[in-house]
Amino acid sequence: MPSSELIVASHPLVQHKVSLLRRKETPTADFRRLVNEVALLLAYEITRDLPLEAVTIETPLTPMQTNMLAGKKVCLVSILRAGNGLLEGMLDLIPSARVGHIGLYRDPQTLRPVEYYYKVPSDIAERPVIVVDPMLATGNSTAAAVARLKEDGVRDIKFACLIAAPEGIKTLHDAHPDVPIYAAALDDHLNEHGYILPGLGDAGDRLFGTR
Repeated sequence: MPSSELIVASHPLVQHKVSLLRRKETPTADFRRLVNEVALLLAYEITRDLPLEAVTIETPLTPMQTNMLAGKKVCLVSILRAGNGLLEGMLDLIPSARVGHIGLYRDPQTLRPVEYYYKVPSDIAERPVIVVDPMLATGNSTAAAVARLKEDGVRDIKFACLIAAPEGIKTLHDAHPDVPIYAAALDDHLNEHGYILPGLGDAGDRLFGTR
């Protein structure tokens, strides 16, 4: 893919479900289910260019040549904690994917990310990686997560989120112009606290009922 690429999902089902996610009265159980559903639809879009190889199989009636995925399986990397909401939905579509986790929290004063956990497959450098986090706000945590993965030799990285802000897109593209961004919606701007407007609030709190 070309550098600095942003793909916003335009499917009517995605847009409908994101609108339901935004509503402040949407309860936790429904919010969690909707995130899973949008994640599955994003996974369909983001895996569109996975490589295939020709294989021979036998149907109940006859042998045939067909296509199956080639190479190492995808690794999904969740930025904790909210990334786990997208992770579950994507695993519904890609159940054989490997999974990694990066724990980052945002310093409330500097808005800079601080790493507290990192666990990924030992052969992650050989795999295509999809990093997931519901919100691309300042972009600092995502850029830090991608940098950490590149330290381990990963070169094929994509990022998926529910909502992206222009500031976060710029931060990620400036730091990693080779990483395409897949989002369900592109919002207007960040407020003074680094939250996306109009957004949907704190995705982690709404996913886990801690708001």
